[in-house]
Amino acid sequence: MLIPMVTVTMFLFGFWIYFAAQGPFGDFAGGSTGLPWDATMGSNLGDHIYGVFWAAFLLFSWTAASIVSGAVIERIRTGAFLILAVLVGSVTWMIDAAWGWSAGGWMVTDWGYHDAYASGVIHGICGGAALGILAVLGPRIGKFAPDGTPRDIPPSNPWFAVIGLFIIYTGFWGFYAACNLPIGQIDGIWTASTIYGTPTTLSTITFNFLMSLAGGLMAGYYMSKGDSFWTFSGGLGGIIAASAGNDLYHPLQAFLIGMVGVFVAYKLHYWVERKFKIDDAVGAVAVHGYAGSFGVIICGFMLWGYPALADGSATINPLGQIGGAIMMFFVLGFIPTWIVAKILNAMGILRIPKEVEIAGLDYMDNQASAAAGQEIVNAELAERNASSS
Repeated sequence: MLIPMVTVTMFLFGFWIYFAAQGPFGDFAGGSTGLPWDATMGSNLGDHIYGVFWAAFLLFSWTAASIVSGAVIERIRTGAFLILAVLVGSVTWMIDAAWGWSAGGWMVTDWGYHDAYASGVIHGICGGAALGILAVLGPRIGKFAPDGTPRDIPPSNPWFAVIGLFIIYTGFWGFYAACNLPIGQIDGIWTASTIYGTPTTLSTITFNFLMSLAGGLMAGYYMSKGDSFWTFSGGLGGIIAASAGNDLYHPLQAFLIGMVGVFVAYKLHYWVERKFKIDDAVGAVAVHGYAGSFGVIICGFMLWGYPALADGSATINPLGQIGGAIMMFFVLGFIPTWIVAKILNAMGILRIPKEVEIAGLDYMDNQASAAAGQEIVNAELAERNASSS
């Protein structure tokens, strides 16, 4: 239900927030751009592309809510999750996109914030949002031993996890290309622009995407001693870490940033798990939140002085990026979901009952087991073993 809920709310008010919240205090009282009754939000022969633009942002809204879903699996009530999914996918992500992922956003014009492929504006905020929920939701039953030592709970199907991550790589590459807007020739060179109107090329992002993926894979493999889940999650983390500046980096910079970003994310994941008893089932906070925030900050140093806008009125700088990382991860990520999760928890509707968690949420909610096929295989094997003995 995540997709329909976020789709409807994005149509009703989410897209309007993007246009209304460009300034530090927004302009929510004026203008109807993005509201359902606006002339561009439907059949309009005078406009041929607005719906595609809306759908692109909607895809990112689905992504934002989906990132959070992985961290909280196996213990959150469906209704509570949908409320939080709408909060992240149609409200807080749209505010941070208005502030930091628009040529008119105040963080860009005033701070020189730069985040070409959304290290912070999607991944940073979602990692922070997931952490805010997890801090209230608590760990899965059995995650921690009586003495507080964390237990490893591996994926139930590593093959599906690996296939899923490769599908994510493919989609992420498409996202990179879709973020570029064709702007014709500059000094005889056909190029494109980022969401900020600054020039880049398809060749640049292809080099940097693949090199940051390689750096992340290597770091994930090394840090986890060959664990398949962390190796391929490391590839994703590497891309996310370099995404803020992958429109301008040299490929070797992208490679090293991807590698270091995964090192930071991996170390922080296990430190936070031990210190605060945070049970992040799929490493979403680490791969998206920590790697993304690191990527935003390092971009300010690596691209210091480069124009943040096409007219050069703002330049990329460390303070703007550090402030942006704090804004994305904590102010718009962690704090809103922590508050709403606290309210839902106080109402008794955040976490499923213990007996439901033990039986399995898929079975109790949907009367179907995610491992039903495996149960059939196990039964057949047991029958064969019994007949042969």
